[in-house]
Amino acid sequence: MVADDKTTPVKRNPGKQPAERSAPSEIDAFLKETRSLGGAGAGRGRLIFALDATMSRQPTWDTACSLQAQMFEEAGKVGSLDVQLLYYRGFNECRASKWVGNTTALRDLMTGIQVRGGHTQIGKVLSHARRENGKRKVGALVFVGDAIEEPIDTLAARAGELGLLGVKAFVFQEGRDSTVESGFREIARLTGGAYARFDTNAAGQLADLLRAAAVYAAGGMKALETSSGRSGQLLLEQMRSR
Repeated sequence: MVADDKTTPVKRNPGKQPAERSAPSEIDAFLKETRSLGGAGAGRGRLIFALDATMSRQPTWDTACSLQAQMFEEAGKVGSLDVQLLYYRGFNECRASKWVGNTTALRDLMTGIQVRGGHTQIGKVLSHARRENGKRKVGALVFVGDAIEEPIDTLAARAGELGLLGVKAFVFQEGRDSTVESGFREIARLTGGAYARFDTNAAGQLADLLRAAAVYAAGGMKALETSSGRSGQLLLEQMRSR
């Protein structure tokens, strides 16, 4: 279990609207950003995949688990990748799995998680990524969530520490809360990573963006350019045809 961090919770916005589809320009910008980042290095890549598993995400949970599993299948085609699943939910529950290198084990881990009510624990996610990087290089941190209930200044400081260590965060937002978007964008910026919307209304889009982050962690910039160049163009064509 990840050690607790003390933060002051902020009330969740009760007026959160359903997720809307991202514009093609947003997707294009995200893929361009990820292609410009440095590589994760030689050998087996390591990626931490962190999830908000609080009750507000329940409506999209089953779809998200299926699409997230696709990401690791694609990454395995371009390079070796070890993944650690990290999630938070309930009252101060934040847990990390062991590092796994096969898709079946990862899928079993994901599908076994059930959402529970509780506040966000993004600070713990960032602190955990820093500790893991201290043991052995972490190629990337992927985070999917829909809310921020912690002081943004605290999160920004921890994100900045990750940035100095070269651990880039790929932050995906479910929904269109402007305050959450601002915070998520800042976390991504401070780590040198990228931000995009988590849109389960466009399954192909979500799978493509998650796949891009995994490919980067597994094979670095060269692998990302080769893989996301094809899938990114397909995605843009599909979005423009809607």
